[in-house]
Amino acid sequence: MYIGLNAHLLSSKLGYRSAGIHGYIYNLLAHLAAAAPQDWRFTAMVGRDNQAAFDGITLRRAKLDTESPLRRILWEQLAQPLQLGEFDVYHALAFVAPLLLTKPSVVTIYDLSFIHYPQVLTPARRLYLRLLTGLTCQRARRVIAISHSTARDLSASLGVPADKIDVAACGYDTKRFKPLPQAEIAEFKRAKDLPEQFWLFVGTLEPRKNLPTLLNAYAALPANERLPLVLAGGKGWQYDDIFTTIERHRLGDSVLLPGFIPSEQLPLWYNSAQTFIFPSVFEGFGLPVLEAMACGTPVVVSDASSLPEVAGNAGMLISPHDVSAWTNALRRAKFDDEWRAQAREEGFREAARYHWQGTAQATLESYIRALHEQ
Repeated sequence: MYIGLNAHLLSSKLGYRSAGIHGYIYNLLAHLAAAAPQDWRFTAMVGRDNQAAFDGITLRRAKLDTESPLRRILWEQLAQPLQLGEFDVYHALAFVAPLLLTKPSVVTIYDLSFIHYPQVLTPARRLYLRLLTGLTCQRARRVIAISHSTARDLSASLGVPADKIDVAACGYDTKRFKPLPQAEIAEFKRAKDLPEQFWLFVGTLEPRKNLPTLLNAYAALPANERLPLVLAGGKGWQYDDIFTTIERHRLGDSVLLPGFIPSEQLPLWYNSAQTFIFPSVFEGFGLPVLEAMACGTPVVVSDASSLPEVAGNAGMLISPHDVSAWTNALRRAKFDDEWRAQAREEGFREAARYHWQGTAQATLESYIRALHEQ
């Protein structure tokens, strides 16, 4: 079988490992060929300047820079359909396939935030995704979701039949996200001037992360029951309410905002935290929760969208907008040593369910179904 993959959303930067769509595509391509039968072939179509390399996968570079969304869309819709003749199956790795596509196809959908949180996109991009994602899912022979939560959302929001959807969940880098030596953690805390114990959130500062609820719950704790709270992440959109809540409760001395954390530092942050707190109301998968568990850090998460699926039996699950429940959860996270020890061990077991080899294998099975289904 010969598979063509549209990987134009793979970053052109060498060694790119960030979370999100880029990281998913990178890790899928890194594991796909090894999981496939020896007579299968793969070609990934990427931007002109992309210098990535993957064992067993040929890269076909565009003749122009496709980092710009407009140029990428024009290339995918107008030029790419002319290059697909030899493929048995075409895989659109992010939402949309060419309108002129005649090959059996598979499409990967990460989440439907452009429907549920449309404010994050420009009107043009929102319209493009609303119109063409649904059409692509209708025309594709198989639709891949990165979680069972996203699969259910595809059926509910876009009417995709459940029996047409395959789940190929995220994995994590087992060489990086693991318990680290105490001496290394202590040195990191000294270098970053971090407190001995703290609660950690990692993610973009935006409305769906639900941080004002967390801050209101945190403020309801007596000062002697709090640990410092680290809200790590770059500013996204409509984040003013977060800072207003911090000011209203006079939390400036106990809430730390280190900004965006580079990917290579994440294992140290997870290992340094007493508990990882993730109150988000909407996630396609929730990779930070998985990475924190793999590092041995207990997790407290919303019981919303994909987060219960990822945390499994390890997470303390809290209704996303119940401030008093979050206050009680923070109190338990600080004082319940037995819960933390149990959550740590359960977290290792839950994290072990997710690996990129499994993502690749589930994707290969979708190709087989796509080729043989009409």
